[in-house]
Amino acid sequence: MESSPLELGKFSLGVGDRFAHQAKAQLEACRKAASLGVTVIPVWNKSNREHNVIRSEPASVRVAAEQAVRALGWKHPYHVDADHINLDSVNRFLDSSDFFTVDVAAAIGRESGRVESFAAKHPELVAPLCVPGIGEPLRITRQELLKIAAKYLYAAEEAGRIYRHIAEHRDGRPFITEVSMDETDTPQTPAELLIILAALADERIPLQTLAPKFTGRFNKGVDYVGDVGRFEREFSDDLAVIAHAKQQYRLPENLKLSVHSGSDKFSIYGPIRRALGKTGAGVHVKTAGTTWLEELIGLAEAGGEGLRLAKEIYREAYFHLDALSEPYAAVIDIDPDCLPLPLEVECWPSEQYVAALRHDPSNPSFNRDLRQLLHVGYKIAATMGARYLKMLEECEEPIARNVTYNLFERHLCPLFLADAGGVQ
Repeated sequence: MESSPLELGKFSLGVGDRFAHQAKAQLEACRKAASLGVTVIPVWNKSNREHNVIRSEPASVRVAAEQAVRALGWKHPYHVDADHINLDSVNRFLDSSDFFTVDVAAAIGRESGRVESFAAKHPELVAPLCVPGIGEPLRITRQELLKIAAKYLYAAEEAGRIYRHIAEHRDGRPFITEVSMDETDTPQTPAELLIILAALADERIPLQTLAPKFTGRFNKGVDYVGDVGRFEREFSDDLAVIAHAKQQYRLPENLKLSVHSGSDKFSIYGPIRRALGKTGAGVHVKTAGTTWLEELIGLAEAGGEGLRLAKEIYREAYFHLDALSEPYAAVIDIDPDCLPLPLEVECWPSEQYVAALRHDPSNPSFNRDLRQLLHVGYKIAATMGARYLKMLEECEEPIARNVTYNLFERHLCPLFLADAGGVQ
């Protein structure tokens, strides 16, 4: 089993790098934040699905991260995340990852067989609970406790099974555990989150981050769709529940929320920052495919062969819309009628392609449907193999500039550095 804990820093940013070429540019954004006094720990993440599509191995993520760390002289911690793993996929990540996002959303609702014994073990959950930070006491009846446990207990037990499998096969090498329950239908209430945390504590998982489901839509590549005020209330309530559960169930002191953003949820960054400033809590934010889209922007800015390749990727994505969208149906919302025809895009100058793709809703040329399509269109670039990778190398300067600018100016600054009253 695990010999000693590996502690995730207070603020951390999950960054995807699907083609393993932008780790240095990503780390440069964290380096700039550190130079301003805020340490944000980079966590390179790549899912089993993405490895299968690109035909890469988890070790490639570790290699790219370590090369970037050496090149920039990064002195702070960094991690490599086995993103959204389960018992079927975890083994290939055991050697190269030190952060495991244990995804048990598919286990929610399955029958546990231990619901009654769980309820008997936790009579404190049916007493009125005054949770600092939540205005009204939580009042959970025994019937509600049984109902919530019936929904989530098996998922918590599955998280325990996966955690113990990792610990057994890591041969004493420490690692960070995140549990993800975000890819499900409905957001968890404060009562549900507290019961989930009690169940995870019963499994003796040294949980460092938990990714719940929040209200609203977290579509890939575009901004949050929903009631921002409601999100802020939910996020603050979840922070309060986590603070309470850490004391009640002796969970790790650095346990924090994880927001699986689907990238670029700019409208909720302010609410997150305010909540962190009020409570002193930490957060882990995953930016998903942001970097892949910045690669396309860099290719288009480069003009010439880079722009031609970016247009080719759009054309192929357009004609394979259904196949590309199907695995991501729950987290994209593409209106085909709003997609420009490939023949139209072929005539675009570099500036127009960039304006359509770059996530700037204030720009009348921005096209959220095109952006979502290209977000899932990385599979097209994957089929190009060495041709795409060669173009990344030839267009390194504009790509790296866009990757760093996007992560630093549009993610790290509004989350952790915005104005003098921000989180310091």
